[in-house]
Amino acid sequence: MGSLYRSELMSLCQLFLQTDAAFISVAQLGELGIVQFKDLNEKVSSYSKKFVNEVRRCDEMERQTKVIESDILSANIYIPDARDKIPAPLPRDMNELERSFEKLGEELAQIKNSTNNLKTNYLRLDNNRNVLRKVQILLDEGQKNQARQSILDAQGHGPILSNGHIGQEISRETGDLKFIAGVIRRDRVAAFERVLWRMCHGKVYIRTLDVEPEENAPFEDVKYAVFLIFFSGDKLREKVLKVSDGFKAMVVDNCPDSSEQRKKLLVETEVRLQDLNTVIYKTLEHRERVLHAAALNIRTWEIQVLKLKAVFHTLNKFNIDVTEKCLIAECWIPNQDIQHVRASLQYATDLSGSSVASILNIVETEETPPTYHKLNKFTKVFQGIVDSYGICNYREINPAPWTIISFPFIFAVMFGDVGHGMIMALGAIMFIIFEKKIEAAKIKDEIFNTFYGGRYVILLMGIFAIYTGSIYNDSFSRSINAFGSGWSNPLSKDKISPFLLNKVIKNEETYEIAPETSFQGEPYIWGVDPIWNVAENKLNFLNPMKMKGSVILGISQMLFGLVLSLRNYLHQKSMIDVLFVFIPQLLFLSLIFIYLCIQIVIKWISFPATAAMIFGQVYPGSHCAPSLLIGLINMFMMKQLGPGFVTNTELLPKGVDYDEYAQCSVRQWYPGQAVLESVFLVIAVICIPIMLFVKPFLLRRKVQNGEKVVAHHGGGDDHGEFNFGDVMVYQAIHTIEFALGCISHTASYLRLWALSLAHAQLSDVLWTMLLNMGLTTGGIVGIVMTAVIFFMFAVLSVSILVLMEGLSAFLHALRLHWVEFQSKFYGGNGIPFEPFSFHHLIRVHEGLEN
Repeated sequence: MGSLYRSELMSLCQLFLQTDAAFISVAQLGELGIVQFKDLNEKVSSYSKKFVNEVRRCDEMERQTKVIESDILSANIYIPDARDKIPAPLPRDMNELERSFEKLGEELAQIKNSTNNLKTNYLRLDNNRNVLRKVQILLDEGQKNQARQSILDAQGHGPILSNGHIGQEISRETGDLKFIAGVIRRDRVAAFERVLWRMCHGKVYIRTLDVEPEENAPFEDVKYAVFLIFFSGDKLREKVLKVSDGFKAMVVDNCPDSSEQRKKLLVETEVRLQDLNTVIYKTLEHRERVLHAAALNIRTWEIQVLKLKAVFHTLNKFNIDVTEKCLIAECWIPNQDIQHVRASLQYATDLSGSSVASILNIVETEETPPTYHKLNKFTKVFQGIVDSYGICNYREINPAPWTIISFPFIFAVMFGDVGHGMIMALGAIMFIIFEKKIEAAKIKDEIFNTFYGGRYVILLMGIFAIYTGSIYNDSFSRSINAFGSGWSNPLSKDKISPFLLNKVIKNEETYEIAPETSFQGEPYIWGVDPIWNVAENKLNFLNPMKMKGSVILGISQMLFGLVLSLRNYLHQKSMIDVLFVFIPQLLFLSLIFIYLCIQIVIKWISFPATAAMIFGQVYPGSHCAPSLLIGLINMFMMKQLGPGFVTNTELLPKGVDYDEYAQCSVRQWYPGQAVLESVFLVIAVICIPIMLFVKPFLLRRKVQNGEKVVAHHGGGDDHGEFNFGDVMVYQAIHTIEFALGCISHTASYLRLWALSLAHAQLSDVLWTMLLNMGLTTGGIVGIVMTAVIFFMFAVLSVSILVLMEGLSAFLHALRLHWVEFQSKFYGGNGIPFEPFSFHHLIRVHEGLEN
């Protein structure tokens, strides 16, 4: 298993870099991605660090690239990914990059300002054109006479209002009757008219006309309306202008009196608009060309700036010697990669032209090294499941190798269904087939990436769900009779035919098939006999089977976790833990819970449904089968009934009834049971004070004798001074947690049975209450109903049974691994290995990793 079983051996190294080669050396180590640098200037203010100015320059370049990228995206221009490997630019290249960004930014800003000025001029001319067109229409309709009459009657009746939009205004006198024309946005017209009505006391006359949107306009079209306002007197004119200005209406000045002058001015305005339109399109085309050219390089620029900034951030972690000619760094490196690091440093020295080679020394330290496992795309996701609970302690046994198998299997015990497992496995297979295309697409959707990242887990979960579903003989809640049932129907065809005609059992009549007459003596070849799928008492059979199976699986996994703790103790060379922690824990678990599992297996094997002789005792039948739960309770209460199920000690002749005990199922069912269970219970109870007291007192004696002691608190490596109180408290917590945990964790594994039951029942409900409606309807109506109902059945199966139930089983499997399994041997208090890696930084920058 390599480093997946235990983390890689790590060394703390001291690195001496010449100043002129430091940047290139760190950049090369960033490409290598296997060196974690310690921050030797953690307590130094960020403003006092040597390369703070370079970091600020990188921040400014990063800001400029974001602005350029924003302009590119706003123009809906595609940005291609940087295909080739981009090296980190040298510090001397920063000036050139800064000039390039400044030049491009200034050019884009200039284009933007020019475009805004052109837009302002274009809108002004366009509004003038619209006013000249619409005013002619309004004046030709005899609006002046109507306005004069309306204003004369205003004191009694007020102006006549019409719907319109607010815009620019033009003022003009016609005798003693004046008018203002302009344009306003349509959505402001109603409010504009109401305010004018109240401000002018109805002494104005307003008319509006909507402006039709122009086709092929160079800018986003806003809906406007032309307004014409007649009034009399300078005071009213000032009020109208103030209201127009408040509503940002655009007033058109110097509107000619005569129709000929207005037409001539309209022609001149249209010519100017055409010229301005040509200039605008040329400007926008130039902007497009500049942005297209920038789009080809923007990703490269971003990566270059990212690498520059990352290198300078890393250099700020280094110390500087008194001569300022050498940078000193401390870093963690996996032992087997030290030679690769030396080779990269030598290459960087040659590349920089430095006359002095970089020096890498291994340093002896008492510090706890970080935890590092070499992973691939398959093992990475399983290690992520483990690390989500806690990072492995250094050189501690890693649960991930066993999680690869146990996690999907535990999931499948709860999810077991051949059909649903196939759906899940096919989905994962599609992810794997199109893996390269999905990676190239760089999809940033979080939910999609969650499923894609877990594709190998989902594949194994689907495969194991098919396996457990075949054991349950359950596929979309139906059983498959592939090998022939071990049960036969003793009833004649005439008697059973009415029952067969009823497709759905309505509990009107139930036929009981007795095992004495119907069971052929040979079990179904693989899994559960399909006869139980149609049996009314199938839950009475399946529930105890799944419940007991869950207990056996749970205790087996906890026992395996306990065995792994032995490997940790032996690795740490802690014989105290082996003798006075592991062995008492093993005895406690074995004498109570493994004993229970053995009873379950013996009960399955030895107790038939019919009368027999079991362990030298008369066994009347299944109603006297031992009740293991009551037996376990009686074991703890030291309450034991007598041996045997009947008063008779031998088999009686046929025809003679057995004289059974009233509570035959809770009596002793093998010789010496009471004595053996009492011994087991006493030994288990004695194990508790051994786990609690022996280790702390032995450690204290060692300290008193002057021996060096390392107390492992919380599973970590503590190198501090020995404290008996802390050790005693930790041991007490650990002992109580283990003793109570054995009981609670065993009960917790019953969720395997509970979720399996829930999944099977939901699947059965979907089949019988939904799909069965279409399958039992004949004719054309049945065909149509089947097609529609099957679609609903498929959607509900995927959304509820595969996704929702799958997520529920996934979370419960997580809990069982994190708490019930890993608590037996796993500390989870390690320090993660976080190397300086350009690849990781780029993935984070692209939003593909956290």
